[in-house]
Amino acid sequence: MSRRVLLLALAPFMLLAGCATAPSDPAARAAFRENNDPLEPLNRKVFAVNQAVDRALLKPIAKGYVRAIPQGGRDSIRNFLANVHDPVVLVNNLLQAQFKRAGITLGRFLINTTAGIAGFADVAKGEGLPEQTGDLGQTFLAWGVPEGPYLVLPLLGPSNPRDAAGIGLQVYLDPFRYVASDQGFPSVAIYAPIVVDGIDLRSRNIDSLNAIEKDAIDYYASLRSLYRQDRAAQLRGDATPVAPQPEGLYDDPGAGTPEKAEPVPQGR
Repeated sequence: MSRRVLLLALAPFMLLAGCATAPSDPAARAAFRENNDPLEPLNRKVFAVNQAVDRALLKPIAKGYVRAIPQGGRDSIRNFLANVHDPVVLVNNLLQAQFKRAGITLGRFLINTTAGIAGFADVAKGEGLPEQTGDLGQTFLAWGVPEGPYLVLPLLGPSNPRDAAGIGLQVYLDPFRYVASDQGFPSVAIYAPIVVDGIDLRSRNIDSLNAIEKDAIDYYASLRSLYRQDRAAQLRGDATPVAPQPEGLYDDPGAGTPEKAEPVPQGR
């Protein structure tokens, strides 16, 4: 994909961002820029809908998932899903010219697919090959594509135009989709890993998100800060935190935002 095509895909989001006007008051303007959320009124409406769906559907399903499957089983499922996703991580490592990281990802995939029994066991981690990060949003950053404003996507939650474009296009990098389609698997089987991964992620964050919502003065702003810190860590190549932590959530929320993140390092 050429950078020109990518910029065209991001154009609608950039136009939306351009319509916002920063406050005239210096203090308010500084906060406005720090939050990078010029679409906040719209984002809060989408956030409210997402919260309603979460309370009515996603959270109950996640709780049922925890009750039905013991911790060891959930860990194995998480390992399997990560292994299925490793080819996508590998492609993004290569697109970013992160060849050492690509080698680690390839090694993980080969070891876990064989010795780890299709990835249900993370054998590679014990061999000194930790899980790597790599997605199209990270790749677009490496290519110099701007982040754009903070966005809350329907059902998917916190994001930005660069990552949103990556989410939409990344499905075409997933070899599982093509293999399953060629084998005549039904659509439900093709998209099952995405659905199960979402349920697993929600199940691992039940208690921590409950604590944040209970203690937060503004739950929307708290999750916005948490997302920016977590995403900045991913863009640096750090491992994704297992669960959001309330501690330190309000400490310097503007520090380490995606646009200020350091370049992805070569390996760990």
